[in-house]
Amino acid sequence: QVQLVESGGGLVQAGDSLRLSCAASGGTFSDYAMGWFRQAPGKEREFVAAVSRSGISTYYQNSVKGRFTISRDNAKNTVYLQMNDLKLEDTAVYYCAADPNRLHSDHVLEQPAEYDYWGQGTQVTVSS
Repeated sequence: QVQLVESGGGLVQAGDSLRLSCAASGGTFSDYAMGWFRQAPGKEREFVAAVSRSGISTYYQNSVKGRFTISRDNAKNTVYLQMNDLKLEDTAVYYCAADPNRLHSDHVLEQPAEYDYWGQGTQVTVSS
């Protein structure tokens, strides 16, 4: 029902910044909580950040708190991940995902299984 396309990844040095974008089409964007996940080689996909349908509530993985900011523009059908002070351990493929569920328990948006729609991912590589 929803198609997601990430963009904005690239190769940067530690301490640099990137802004990832995820453009959505199909469905009703404002009906979906949105999340960002990442997966490094040999690792399982892990939660990075999520934002509520309205954009008012945000959630972050502890390792990115204070450095990353998730936001959404429902008029543009786009969710963003502003990544500042990038570190080597941030290197991964970053995926955006859409969650159609209306009710969420504590921390449920941290789980990949809660999301029904996923983008193809965009590579972020941080070098020293």
